Amino acid sequence: AMSASLEVQPLSGVAVITLKNPPVNALAVSLLHDLERVLREAQAHRAVRGIVIKGDRGKFSGGFDITAIRAAQSAQGGKGVIDGSSLLTAAVEQSSKPIVAAIEGLALGGGLELAMSCHARLSAPGAMLGLPELNLGVIPGFGGTQRLPRLIGLQTAIKMILSSKPIRAEMAQPLGLVDRIVPRAELLTEATELALELAASGQWKRTLARTDKIEPAEQAQMIVGFARAQTQKKAPAGVEHPLLCLDAILEGAVNGGEAGLRKEAEVFERVLTSDTAKSLVHVFFAQRATAKVGGVSDRGLKPRAMRRVAVVGGGLMGSGIATSCIQAGIEVLMKEINPKFLEAGIARVRANLFSKVKKGRMTPNAFEATMKRLKGTLDYSRFKHVDMVIEAAVEAIPLKQKIFKELCDACSPTCILATNTSTINIDLVSKLIPDARDRVCGLHYFSPAHVMPLLEIVRTEATSPQVLLDSLAFAKRTKKVPVVVGNCTGFAVNRVFFPYGQTAMMLLDMGVDPYAIDKAIGPGKGFGMPMGPLRLNDLVGMATTAHVGKQFVENFPERSYANGIVPSMVEAKRLGETTKMGFYKYGKGRKAEPDPEGIAPFLQASKAAARLPAVSSLSPQGIQEAIFFPVVNESARVLAEGVVERAADLDIATVLSMGFPAHKGGIIKWADTVGARRIVDGLEAWQARVPAQHKGFFEPCALLKQAAARGIAIADAGAVSQLSTKSKM
Repeated sequence: AMSASLEVQPLSGVAVITLKNPPVNALAVSLLHDLERVLREAQAHRAVRGIVIKGDRGKFSGGFDITAIRAAQSAQGGKGVIDGSSLLTAAVEQSSKPIVAAIEGLALGGGLELAMSCHARLSAPGAMLGLPELNLGVIPGFGGTQRLPRLIGLQTAIKMILSSKPIRAEMAQPLGLVDRIVPRAELLTEATELALELAASGQWKRTLARTDKIEPAEQAQMIVGFARAQTQKKAPAGVEHPLLCLDAILEGAVNGGEAGLRKEAEVFERVLTSDTAKSLVHVFFAQRATAKVGGVSDRGLKPRAMRRVAVVGGGLMGSGIATSCIQAGIEVLMKEINPKFLEAGIARVRANLFSKVKKGRMTPNAFEATMKRLKGTLDYSRFKHVDMVIEAAVEAIPLKQKIFKELCDACSPTCILATNTSTINIDLVSKLIPDARDRVCGLHYFSPAHVMPLLEIVRTEATSPQVLLDSLAFAKRTKKVPVVVGNCTGFAVNRVFFPYGQTAMMLLDMGVDPYAIDKAIGPGKGFGMPMGPLRLNDLVGMATTAHVGKQFVENFPERSYANGIVPSMVEAKRLGETTKMGFYKYGKGRKAEPDPEGIAPFLQASKAAARLPAVSSLSPQGIQEAIFFPVVNESARVLAEGVVERAADLDIATVLSMGFPAHKGGIIKWADTVGARRIVDGLEAWQARVPAQHKGFFEPCALLKQAAARGIAIADAGAVSQLSTKSKM
């Protein structure tokens, strides 16, 4: 249970307060009230001379409880979060008896803010200290914007808060954030002694009153001004909380700690209910909920360990998958069709790992030990000992069917047979092995597989709950975020994003400037995607774009748009980055330069053939809506069909794979911020612009229309529709 317990050591006269809220002693509202109560008790206790605060089970505190932030965001009438700032100032900092924080494991967010309110801080080696609040769209709200600059100076404090990155105790100590580093076994003894020393001297420093580290007002204004200019350059359009955080820091530096705390509270309240904070908190919880799958994770089944995994194919995907497995301590058997290909596959894995050594993220010894987990083979003789096979061969149906037949014969009858296909229906892959279909699933990685965090686990009608549970556990072990999706063309992510590239092609045929499209969609002051759709084509490669595009045109002909730009570029060997020419030209270091003259003939030929009405100029917002409203429309179809478990799964999937901006919360969360009504109106306006044969491209789907008509969120309409889909299953 959650509590702050008080234990008075009668001999020394030190009260030890232990924070308990497993797993990381998060500061839940009731825990903070409990802390306040035991602090009052310790203050009133005649025998107590000093106080030590520590966390239970080797962790100080992971910070304020984020579920309370989410609750405050959805509360009507703006019932805010607990005023933890005043609580820490009154009960901790202004205590009549000295308080020492004994830090181990981690002190993050509110946890570090509590430690900074204490009069001294001792830390065990290796503890992580930081203020990651900006990651959630809020600012430190328990005095962090005021106390951190007073302990370590403005410049370092600003850097730490704006980056949201924690630092190790060994770095925190020379900065002045930690007074001393003490071996873990002696931490409590030393903290107790320090509390008594401070009590005997009658002198202890209140952080808020300190001025020795913080720069004078004029210099403070320059430092914050510089940070503001840098932040404005980097902050995506519409994201204001980092700048408001700097306002709070500056207020305290110029007008003193009390004024600073008031400003911090005002800013915190303002950003708490912003769209950015709601979106980032939504993404935080969405990422943690994907492994909860109805009929799979709630059956009381235990996942089986995947100790040995075989990967069929050592190409780009196969080698990336093998890399991610051996890094997680899993033994991998890589199969190729000849010695030359096998050697190349193993070399790719080696290169993937070696780039970590070069960046200092892996020691040479760890590199050698990790590589030892990889073995190569040219046949199936050793496959009978593996727990799972992941097939990553060329995208050809007959080839995959042949491989799965061979796997079924070579592997144990409990071995999971997975395919990394991105375009082929999984029931087709397992067509020749009807008796093994309950252990066939898709494991769809994104490229590069050892770097990209998302893993789509594709279930067919036949996939068993045990196989899905094992795959979810395997994803977690290999540090992937799994999303269970249904078996349809493009699964979840590639399917909802197929209109992304197709709309861009349609806009080109209407005469919209290609580079204006990418600028409106891309980073900086654009929509905030890592790159626009045309630059993405160049990265992925024109041949791949053409191949994948064909799948969607064949499967969704009534709502697809095809033109000749990409196929004619493939013919002309303008394949994108690999040939240094695509929609852009590439000089040294992959830098993309616009190439209007080079692409003009392709655009003109396509435009003449398409005969679409010309759109002379579109505002950046007009381009964003034209490209993302069809993506939302396809997302609503995916929800209605029950392809994903919940709307939030689609949100986190679009953030982790396509780089949809996290501060917009994912595709459905963003759509609900815009509103279904406006999206339906926008789609219908585009529908009216195009000739009859293209009207289907913008046709709002039933679920989207229903959400608009009823004035409800698309996510809620999706949840209702999923219930009816599931009851039919």
